[in-house]
Amino acid sequence: MAALLKRINTQQALPKKNNQNEDEGLGRSSGGLSSKIHCLADGLGNPVDFILTGGEVHDSQCADALLEGKKANFIVADKAYDNNAILQKIAQMEAIAVIPPKSNRKEQRDFDRHYYKDRNLIERFFCRLKQFRGIATRYCKRGKYFLEAVKFASSIILMA
Repeated sequence: MAALLKRINTQQALPKKNNQNEDEGLGRSSGGLSSKIHCLADGLGNPVDFILTGGEVHDSQCADALLEGKKANFIVADKAYDNNAILQKIAQMEAIAVIPPKSNRKEQRDFDRHYYKDRNLIERFFCRLKQFRGIATRYCKRGKYFLEAVKFASSIILMA
């Protein structure tokens, strides 16, 4: 089983209310209030786990929570997940990291380009997920309801 990591941004035009957006998955980024959906998928591109964060949260901060307790032979992710803590976590899982190194890494490491091509599976999943208007524009105000809507839409995608 290969695990794929990815995130997408969703825009939200809600006013801040009492500065309590921590658990709602809203955060300020350059485009205003936005959310990120972080996803772990299996080797076929089917989602396994989701985490919702604010738009300003870096992708690599959720990798540890997504990978916790999971088993995989390969972990495929993009350059945002190339840091020593994540690579060490993958090594503890006894999996192979298929993550291209950042261009500013002092010691460039090798990665399997053949397995990296499978990352398009999760890209295609998120393209299908964005077809749901309520997901792309985040109709749900509350974070937990929005995350449940994402899970419901992904189950519809799996049944199709």
